[in-house]
Amino acid sequence: MSVVPAEVLPAGMRAADESPVTAAAELAPAARLWPSLCAVYRAQLSRARVARIPLLFVATFQSVGIMILMRGVVDGGAEARAVVAGSSVLVVAFVALNLLAQYFGQLRSSGGLDHYATLPVPPAAVVLGAAGAYASFTVPGTVVTAVFGCLLFGLPLTHLWVLAAVIPLAGAALAGLGAALGLLAPRPELATVLGQLGMSAALLLGVLPAERMPEVVRLARDLLPSTYGVEAFARTFGERPDWAFVLGDLAVCGAVGCVSLAVATWAYRRAAVR
Repeated sequence: MSVVPAEVLPAGMRAADESPVTAAAELAPAARLWPSLCAVYRAQLSRARVARIPLLFVATFQSVGIMILMRGVVDGGAEARAVVAGSSVLVVAFVALNLLAQYFGQLRSSGGLDHYATLPVPPAAVVLGAAGAYASFTVPGTVVTAVFGCLLFGLPLTHLWVLAAVIPLAGAALAGLGAALGLLAPRPELATVLGQLGMSAALLLGVLPAERMPEVVRLARDLLPSTYGVEAFARTFGERPDWAFVLGDLAVCGAVGCVSLAVATWAYRRAAVR
């Protein structure tokens, strides 16, 4: 066998022999929104089940304690309806707003957003999946709080089924706000403070009867996303609820939820790029 030196080969033959052979790799198809959302929701639900259940009990006991304290001040009527409705939605605010703000603040500071950025998952699926998982934890506590409040103040239990609409709509609005606060906060400590302030606003502006508030505070109350869920729930305690107003409040709550989740998705994209 004889070896021919490369110097004596024609230039065209050397280029053909030495050029590497590469095959173009096909990219995987982009993940669709709904399957990605379901996958993130299941992952977040299983991850937070153990850690968040004790905090859910804290949120429920907090709301029940507030109603017991208000029982010595409020006798009944419209004020009692406001206290029960506000305390019930406060459970949603504690989990969906406060805890979600802390979660996304920690996720951003620890580099967890980089993990999600490497996955073929749309940003909206990450935000909606996490928000839905956290809002799901509020269902038992909200129902228990509402039932206890109705029994405590002598309110009817007839229309408690409206919670099936109040919880997801108010949860979406508050979860979107909590996620946006956590993603936009420069430090996780600030995200925790903002989440606590948001929950305090839901407590003061949602539980206390609006009739006893100054006009300026009432205007601030109208800017809080959970207010419309509280109003919709409180209107159902009457003998003949005005369902047009109930549906109107729920529609506003749903619209605010869409806006807050869209802002949270934008904040996620902004934080993931940095």
